[in-house]
Amino acid sequence: MSCTIDKFAHATITMEAGEEIHIQSLDYDVVAKYRVDKALPYDGTLDLVKATVNRLGGAKQGLRVFLHNDAPPGSGLGSSSALVVAIAGAFSRWLQRPMTDYEVASLAWQVERQDAGIQGGFQDQYACAFGGFNYIEFFRDTVVVNPLRIRAEIANELWYRLLLCYTGATRTTGALMETQVRNYQEHRPAVMEALDNLRKIAVEMKNSLLRGELDNLGELLHVGWQNKKRLAEGIGTSEIDELYDVARANGALGGKLTGAGGGGYMLFICEFNKRHTLAKALERCGAQVVPFSFEGEGLQTWETEARTGTLAQR
Repeated sequence: MSCTIDKFAHATITMEAGEEIHIQSLDYDVVAKYRVDKALPYDGTLDLVKATVNRLGGAKQGLRVFLHNDAPPGSGLGSSSALVVAIAGAFSRWLQRPMTDYEVASLAWQVERQDAGIQGGFQDQYACAFGGFNYIEFFRDTVVVNPLRIRAEIANELWYRLLLCYTGATRTTGALMETQVRNYQEHRPAVMEALDNLRKIAVEMKNSLLRGELDNLGELLHVGWQNKKRLAEGIGTSEIDELYDVARANGALGGKLTGAGGGGYMLFICEFNKRHTLAKALERCGAQVVPFSFEGEGLQTWETEARTGTLAQR
């Protein structure tokens, strides 16, 4: 179960004379340049960008690529996947090589997981490419994205009862993901039980959302968070657990970290008349409540006379 919000990854391509590709990342404060007649090397600097360009056949002329994310790396909002989706969309448009949302998401997964070697799953890439509310099914050899038609009154009420807060710490997911994969491969009973529970909870959450049963959705989110923490040591920290307990004591029905764990953003569903109480309690704990809106569009690309731009939301 996923939905996208109005926090975007931006990728802009500007054509230039010469035989160099200039890449500027506002988030990492990095500017790098490479020759267009060679495969871009992987050296730890902007590897996600370079892997995307290489996957699409490279640049054929001088280019300037400008990158920016609305959320910091490691925030748990899928910022890396959103960026790769945005870059893929920009180059696909510039190269006049149309790609479906499934193709964009698959390419983004290959770039992150295979080329860059970043541990993780499939959800972020498909959520960013498709946008909106989706129930995503992962099979051994394929992924199926089922868009959910949420009534406007349900979406409005859900938005009012959700609180997104920044815990004040980003994290790297590699070690956590490696531990989760290892625990699964070893078939640890507690982990296998938690995974089975999470799969069932996703189905129940979809049904509750479609029916507008938001109190039940909140309780399911709470149960889901308890099961997620069983997947690996370190998903929840003492600071995160304390913040979660404060939230539950001040009107939150349930919540979770939005990423792999350890830090970043937390999302809560609260009772309809406790939103202001919950916000104040979270801020007293040092968390920053972040405003957002739902965003129904997925990857968006456009062109002007001089450049190609894209947005991919998390």
